[in-house]
Amino acid sequence: METRTRILAVTTIAILTFGACEVSTPDAKEGSGGEKGSGGSGSGGTSASGGSSGTGGKSNTGGTSAAGGSSNTGGTSASGGSSSSGGTEAGGTTGTGGRGIGGRTGTGGDTSPGGTGGRTGIGGRTGIGGRTGIAGSTGNGGTTGPDAGTNDSGAPEVGADSGSGAFEPCPTNGDPCKILPLGDSITWGINYGGGYRIKLFTHAANDQKNITFVGYDTANDATAAALNKLGSAKDKWVNKHEGHSGWTIQEDDDLVTGKSTATNDGVNYRGKKVVADFNPHIVLIHLGTNDMYRSPSGADTRLGTLIDHVVADAPDALVVVSNIIPFPSGASAVTTFNNAVPGVVKKRTDAGKHVVFADQFKGFQTSDLGSDQVHPNEGGYEKMAVVWYDIIKPYLQE
Repeated sequence: METRTRILAVTTIAILTFGACEVSTPDAKEGSGGEKGSGGSGSGGTSASGGSSGTGGKSNTGGTSAAGGSSNTGGTSASGGSSSSGGTEAGGTTGTGGRGIGGRTGTGGDTSPGGTGGRTGIGGRTGIGGRTGIAGSTGNGGTTGPDAGTNDSGAPEVGADSGSGAFEPCPTNGDPCKILPLGDSITWGINYGGGYRIKLFTHAANDQKNITFVGYDTANDATAAALNKLGSAKDKWVNKHEGHSGWTIQEDDDLVTGKSTATNDGVNYRGKKVVADFNPHIVLIHLGTNDMYRSPSGADTRLGTLIDHVVADAPDALVVVSNIIPFPSGASAVTTFNNAVPGVVKKRTDAGKHVVFADQFKGFQTSDLGSDQVHPNEGGYEKMAVVWYDIIKPYLQE
């Protein structure tokens, strides 16, 4: 605590953490590759499976006229196109279902292996999930699925569709979903015991969702009052995290890659790799506040590198990356950085990574900050918790 107080006195800041979600994906037509639904107005050709009104016709999985062609299960003479099962790819002019089994070139969307439905992903806008996830609007290419992946910006309707489908980062065997909070003093929770972490845990406990936190740092525990509100769930609270006062994006990146030589809150991080060591199912990243007054230039690039390192060590985890909450004394730098974060996330999402964007800035007022005008007050941490929870809730298990 003395270290944090000293940092705040010198810089009037401490740090923030990362965090909510935009995902965007390539653009297909609408369903699982076709313009509308699974198969046009009939199943096949003019009267067979594959013609102008069959599986894949103008409104089906794949192409613009059929799951293939004009007289068979997909083509003039075969299952999918003029002569083969699938089209230019598995399902195009000469194949089952247009140019791709679900999009222009891929099984499910413009380019990704996203499943048989929607523009590319299972679940609409964010499914790992939206345009780049594993499936689409509803399944076999229809247009009735929730969200249908139609948001060109890739921004999710918070929590909508994002957890449905094959991507399940959390255990389904009854074990808790391990969440790694990664950030600075805002993740640590200056101004309120437990920070956003205890607020997030409370929301999960109220919905009987099974989560736990991981990390080496055990400082800044939740208050007794907050824990007592949990009732019997109090026994499941774990005060672990990787929030470090005054740290920059690069310093946290060193924690991930094992390059850190720091000692913080009594933990010697030399040789530790916080993602690989704990193998989290979900990682929440809110970082960049300290960069804003120390070295804002290139902060977005450093963030991208950090994300890549996290994904490399936990490729099956959901990585939620946020812009940063208001920092009035560095407002201009914050605006520049925050404007870049969605694109940093989208680049990884488009590459098929399980990375989503969380907007922690939107709706966060300066009145949600403590007297230091850097760290949230209790109400501010609650707002942060709600943003995180709305994004991860669809993936959590009871």
